[in-house]
Amino acid sequence: MAKFTKEDITRIAEEENVKFIRLQFTDILGTIKNVEIPISQLEKALDNKMMFDGSSIEGFVRIEESDMYLYPDLDTWVVFPWTAEKGKVARLICDIYSPDGTPFDGDPRNNLRRILGEMEELGFTDFNLGPEPEFFLFKLDQAGEPTLELNDNGGYFDLAPTDLGENCRRDIVLELEEMGFEIEASHHEVAPGQHEIDFKYADALTACDQIQTFKLVVKTIARKHGLHATFMPKPLFGVNGSGMHCNVSLFKDGKNSFYDENGELQLSETARNFIAGIIKHAPSFTAVTNPTVNSYKRLVPGYEAPCYVAWSARNRSPLIRIPASRGVSTRVEVRSVDPAANPYLAMAVLLKAGLDGVKNKLTPPAPVDRNIYVMSKEEREAEGIVDLPSTLASALDNLKKDEIMVDALGEHILEHFLEAKEIEWDMFRTQVHPWEREQYLQMY
Repeated sequence: MAKFTKEDITRIAEEENVKFIRLQFTDILGTIKNVEIPISQLEKALDNKMMFDGSSIEGFVRIEESDMYLYPDLDTWVVFPWTAEKGKVARLICDIYSPDGTPFDGDPRNNLRRILGEMEELGFTDFNLGPEPEFFLFKLDQAGEPTLELNDNGGYFDLAPTDLGENCRRDIVLELEEMGFEIEASHHEVAPGQHEIDFKYADALTACDQIQTFKLVVKTIARKHGLHATFMPKPLFGVNGSGMHCNVSLFKDGKNSFYDENGELQLSETARNFIAGIIKHAPSFTAVTNPTVNSYKRLVPGYEAPCYVAWSARNRSPLIRIPASRGVSTRVEVRSVDPAANPYLAMAVLLKAGLDGVKNKLTPPAPVDRNIYVMSKEEREAEGIVDLPSTLASALDNLKKDEIMVDALGEHILEHFLEAKEIEWDMFRTQVHPWEREQYLQMY
């Protein structure tokens, strides 16, 4: 990631004819927020003097304590390439600070920094993340509103002309590369209208920033193609949902702590401890990594999404897969995470869970190399395989009971996250859905 000084940013803004700067941050639900300022206010922003009303943001503060400060992270400076017509727009991702100059407890980015600090206390220097976010492209209607009409009938790795989303996907890749992303692959996914773009791993904080930027670019470029991009986990019944597999690894002074040339599967004890921590806390962190009512429509058998807590180096049905690469590329792939998750909170709970395994030298169960989807309940129980929560309500109950996961979010974020999600579940639970009318209106 490029390193910038205040002087660099001021110079580039002038050279690139930047007229506006978006001071960007993320609320507790993972929604990107921004305060846009004219170029005349850039110096004030770079001096950490820009304020905003925190009481207007989901889960931040009460109205009587609303003043918050935006502290830009200079290394997140980027000029949006698609905004050149009347002067360009640039972006800085910000941390949120309280008026007394302390990091705000309700800022998901600051919270991830806190957990990364706990990792450093254990002697590790980096927690790397390689995300694989998937999304659907739907056509827009004449009023510019999303429809449920897909723009292609492609399948996994299909080539045009079946994959009519290819031009849109290619333009997304070009924009991302111009913004400094290193794109490793882009392809059509399993379901019609579904796509995946993979970018090179980075340290967790940078990778989370990139996920948020990625979502913004995908939605912006899709609209230019007359399409609506959605990261909703399961927009269509009967086809695969969208996941965001997270490939994670711990490093110490440039060396991958998950790799041991002489270990079984060439995995280190640290890797095994980390896997054990993920398995132990999976039922509890699922509320964070799969945070919507709709998330649990994806976590069902038959559509390649994991619904059982197990690990394997050979098959793709468990929660955790160990990809074949070794050496510096040794990693743990957590397959349950979906792209509706707030990436900063998702990484905080995954890291905290793994570190609990490392600290307490937890031992993972034996890997499961059979297809778990075809195992009976009795067979799964014999192997010690438990189910992931099947609803948001049960996931929230599990989260509240797990002290380690409660600590991973902190008191402020946990309180507001639970409040918002319990309201969401209650609205869904009390709503009468079209399926119910179709099934029961005439029958009874």
